Amino acid sequence: MLSGNMEFLQWDCHEVARWIESLGFPQYQACFTENFITGRKLIYVNCTYLPRLGITDFKDMQVISAGVRELLGITEAPWSRSIADPPRDSMGLFLERKSRTGERADGLTFQQFLDGSRR
Repeated sequence: MLSGNMEFLQWDCHEVARWIESLGFPQYQACFTENFITGRKLIYVNCTYLPRLGITDFKDMQVISAGVRELLGITEAPWSRSIADPPRDSMGLFLERKSRTGERADGLTFQQFLDGSRR
């Protein structure tokens, strides 16, 4: 079962759109529903990806990207990383794994992910 702070992984695109509205951007709800952006896909939503959804105002992109990172509990923007940087944080890597669908992704817990990455 997901902990309270991971419930967004179960959101469908309409729940994501409501969350976008709660950030103050009701005008972008259709961008998320028409592109089927679910809670699992939020890990990929950043300033690089938002223009593909139809969101091009830079300040809006910054606010939405920051909101996504806060919701997901990650601190870095993946597009700004250098290959010389140390490995990404565990939560970001876990959420990328959970963004997939299927039995393995659905059943994966954060603890199982951590245990598997230590091997």
